[in-house]
Amino acid sequence: MITDPRVNNQIRVPQVRVIDEKGEQLGILPTFEAIKIARDKGLDLIEVSDKAVPPVCKITDYGKFLYQREKKAREHKSHRVEVKEVRLSYNIAKHDMEMKAARAQKFMEKGDRVKVQIVLRGREKAFAGLAKEKLGEFKNYFKIPINIDQPIIREPRGFSMLISKGK
Repeated sequence: MITDPRVNNQIRVPQVRVIDEKGEQLGILPTFEAIKIARDKGLDLIEVSDKAVPPVCKITDYGKFLYQREKKAREHKSHRVEVKEVRLSYNIAKHDMEMKAARAQKFMEKGDRVKVQIVLRGREKAFAGLAKEKLGEFKNYFKIPINIDQPIIREPRGFSMLISKGK
């Protein structure tokens, strides 16, 4: 957990290394003088690194500083890999197959895996071989390289395979 940095009068050390709002170093200054410079500019003195000797402080707006830090933390959060599903029907048209492939490709570009299923109902179960071929043909519609994590397998209601984005 990230704790809030010390600001202005919360900084209790006698001297600090100061960086101004443009990123230029002002050098090592007494803390009270650095706070005065920040207040004159209408900004805050924020302790960026308390481990350094003397501590490093930056002159900037405190609200803006917290927003930037939160934004950076959100970017670094890892994406949890999910398994998304794309269902095809036995008599799916070519254009519909392209649309489903595009949807699956979007999922894979976000880092998710995709389970592609063909559901067979009633008399369609008699054409299981053709359905399996159609599922195999679906792999050809992708514009990116893909990995087949689980080959085509028979399920009670049809066939499925698991794919992910390739290298």
